[in-house]
Amino acid sequence: MTAYGCPAALYSDRHGIFTKHDPEDAEPTQFQRATARLGIATIQALTPQAKGRVERLFQTLQDRLVKAMRLAGIADIDTANAWLPEYLAAHNARFALTPLDPQDAHRPYEGDTAELKRICALHHARTLSKDLVVSFRRQRYIVQTHGAPRYALRGKKIDVVVYADGRIELVAGEAVLPYKVFDPAQDIPLPVDDKTLNAQVDAVLKEHPPKEKWRPGPDHPWRRYPAAPPSGAGQLASP
Repeated sequence: MTAYGCPAALYSDRHGIFTKHDPEDAEPTQFQRATARLGIATIQALTPQAKGRVERLFQTLQDRLVKAMRLAGIADIDTANAWLPEYLAAHNARFALTPLDPQDAHRPYEGDTAELKRICALHHARTLSKDLVVSFRRQRYIVQTHGAPRYALRGKKIDVVVYADGRIELVAGEAVLPYKVFDPAQDIPLPVDDKTLNAQVDAVLKEHPPKEKWRPGPDHPWRRYPAAPPSGAGQLASP
């Protein structure tokens, strides 16, 4: 964003990351909130042809990028980030096409780096109590007024901003509110994706395989006697 600026629009499929599918839920996704704040229009593909055009690049990158990293012996994020510009240059030299319109559709980003990081962080809406307390992830955060009257904040909607490094900010509009954590720190497990969760389940099952369901053998006493006929079987119906 700071190197190339903001694109005028982003073309994507209709994944739940990019748009909500519940007409009764007006709250935007984290992606929609960030792009709207940056003034970027979002376009969701509605036809199979358009979806295929979007997915083609993703499939190419997901297939080639992983293999190229393996061949380069990359096994950590820092090394991958340092190597990525080299890979992108080689990838674009092979697959890039000259656009029909050479005009650059990026707009220069005029904000500062701190504001950009705040926009790209995760925002969770919460409501301040009358005591200016907000609860988030089993902890309570108390807004510090430093003696100034803050009656206007009572019952006000604010954003709990969570950065990638775990840092938390309380933001009301454009103002960052100072706060104090009331509860002691708690070890809260981070959410895992489906692939990580499936790998963990497979590892547990491999170490502790489930026991097979026991079935009686053919000479078991349960099998020596035929099953009782159903109730009423063999009886004549009364006239």
